[in-house]
Amino acid sequence: MHVRGWVYALLFVLFDIIMTVILQKGVTQNDTRVKLSSPLTGVWGMVSKMWRECNFVFVLNLLLVGFIYLAVLMLFNRFWIATPVMLVLVILIALVEHFKVSVRYETILPSDVSFVSNGDAGSLFSFIPSGSGGLIAAVVVAMVLVVVLFVALNHFDMRHGKMIDFVGHRAGDAVGVVRHETDGQANESESKGGNRADGGRRAGKSLGAALRIVCIAVPLLLVLGFSYQVGQINTFTNAFAKAMGYIPSMWDSVYDAQRNGPLVSFLGQAHPKVMDQPSDYSEATMKQVAKRYSAEAAKINKTRTAKMSDSSVVFILSESYSDPSRVPGIKLNHDPIPNTREIRKHTTGGYMLSSGYGGGTANLEYMSLTGMSMANFDPSLTSPYQQLIPGEKWTPTINQLWGSKEHSVAFHPYEPSMYLRANNYKKFGFSHFYSLEPPEVIAHRAKIDSSPYVSDASSYQSVYESMKKNPQNEFVQLATMQNHMPYQNWYKGNDFKARSTDPSQPLGADENESINTYAKGANITDAATAKFLRQMDSLKKPVTVVFYGDHLPGIYKTASADQKNSLALHTTDYFIWSNKASGRQGYKSPDGQYSSPNFFMAQAAEQTNSKVTPFLAFLTRLHGKVSAMEPPVVNQIQGWSRIPEGQPIYLDAKGQPMAASDFDAQTKQLMHDYKLIQYDVTAGKGYLKDAGFMD
Repeated sequence: MHVRGWVYALLFVLFDIIMTVILQKGVTQNDTRVKLSSPLTGVWGMVSKMWRECNFVFVLNLLLVGFIYLAVLMLFNRFWIATPVMLVLVILIALVEHFKVSVRYETILPSDVSFVSNGDAGSLFSFIPSGSGGLIAAVVVAMVLVVVLFVALNHFDMRHGKMIDFVGHRAGDAVGVVRHETDGQANESESKGGNRADGGRRAGKSLGAALRIVCIAVPLLLVLGFSYQVGQINTFTNAFAKAMGYIPSMWDSVYDAQRNGPLVSFLGQAHPKVMDQPSDYSEATMKQVAKRYSAEAAKINKTRTAKMSDSSVVFILSESYSDPSRVPGIKLNHDPIPNTREIRKHTTGGYMLSSGYGGGTANLEYMSLTGMSMANFDPSLTSPYQQLIPGEKWTPTINQLWGSKEHSVAFHPYEPSMYLRANNYKKFGFSHFYSLEPPEVIAHRAKIDSSPYVSDASSYQSVYESMKKNPQNEFVQLATMQNHMPYQNWYKGNDFKARSTDPSQPLGADENESINTYAKGANITDAATAKFLRQMDSLKKPVTVVFYGDHLPGIYKTASADQKNSLALHTTDYFIWSNKASGRQGYKSPDGQYSSPNFFMAQAAEQTNSKVTPFLAFLTRLHGKVSAMEPPVVNQIQGWSRIPEGQPIYLDAKGQPMAASDFDAQTKQLMHDYKLIQYDVTAGKGYLKDAGFMD
């Protein structure tokens, strides 16, 4: 049979749909575990969004898969060869996705490509769960059947699936076209016709080759351009993807892939814009920066007597912890955090400026562990844990000051895949990460009444028992979960009652229930934290605790409607406390009333009277000029598609906003140096690593 061109076109569309569905199926599977704001959806859910929600992200995936399919088709120039190659490749990718989601609850990420590029393809086998032999065998059989089917189709197609052929039979028909002429004339005509035919063949080959190159290059360039721009704001590609229904969901790679399609999700994380390169960035400039703050470190260290590793330091990110009685327009019948108030009277503490409202936990955690600020990043970089760290070769974090990785331990009573913590903590240098899933399950997992989350008391007990067993000093990272949204009347006998201070704007029933439930949860955390500090006091080794709420819960609908409340809705509670064995109990920093998480490591060094690295010296000096800093903030729960536009928020020692234009010369120099340092570490050439800037 001779297959016509329109049949190939219809089959192309059909197989494009099939391959897109197969990819989507690879990240879609039943999972009974609770997911945060991540309702798992199947393939049909993604397709039906087109008429249910006018969301055409499925079509966006069809276009991208189609571009790649077209390039492969033109590369082989044989429909019956290129199509099974694409199908087999797509099936293999979907299988790996299925295994990775099953084992790690995580999709294929751009960083996984390094397995192959670095010659470590064998690491991919770590995604294969036990008992998968049957599924693998079925997939192999399916791929063999696909190949056999297309071999047969190629045999019956007289064109053999050839897509571009400008050297047709008619080009040679000129040969012998004047056979009726005399022999001499015929020979001359045949010779001329043959020459014309050869010329036609050569021209046809050149035209066909050029067209194939164009049909390979253009779609691949479109896909490559999409990957470079889809994650960057103010680009046509980003606007087009959003118009098609693309909504990044950086906190959960599986949900992101199910919501947006695995190919769009993958490309959206492939090339984030990290930072603009400072105009004076160079090796010579960074040597000057290193020299400047090495001298500052030497100056500070003259009055410091200890090292950070002489103490144990515990960083506690308390999920959504903040004083609800400070929210404008809200009045509570009881004080929800009396212990926290009392603790702050006798140690360093006060208010932390948060970049998030109702979300952004991992960004606050990133800043506290690295000392880098989200204010310096490009607005397109919305989640360093997802977009930046997996591809970094050098990620200095505070726990590395304790030397060997066995002195760094992390706890999180939830899924280790959230924000890619399991992988990122390994890169940070943590030896153990205890969560709700193997291989290292957190010891205590009790919940309170009908709450779906592990209580803070259980998390604290797990940390305490771990530290009690270890006589050595260590760094401990804990991210709690008890006060995570939603807040649905979980606690029995809850006597907290919230009301509006403005009779003309009463709280709605849902808002009232959420605030009451949250206030009780914060109260429970307050009591559990006081008990934990008493346990730390009982240890014979020196311990310092850095405790902070990452952001306010996104439940204050009435207060968030007024943009004048923006700063209040981005101010949480924090303190830095030391136990009796440290000899620093009761120390209260004069610069500690206001802070942001990027300064915590420098403040911990001050609290423990520890000598500083050049980087900590820099942060110490900057904190003396700018008490807190965050990127521009909004009162709506973050959509994870971008950081808001506008000037970053800067606070002085009294918590008053500062304008960058009003900075003195020293502060301007410090802020510029901050961008140089952060660019070098996250996007530059890493000159500071060789300079020992973090050592």
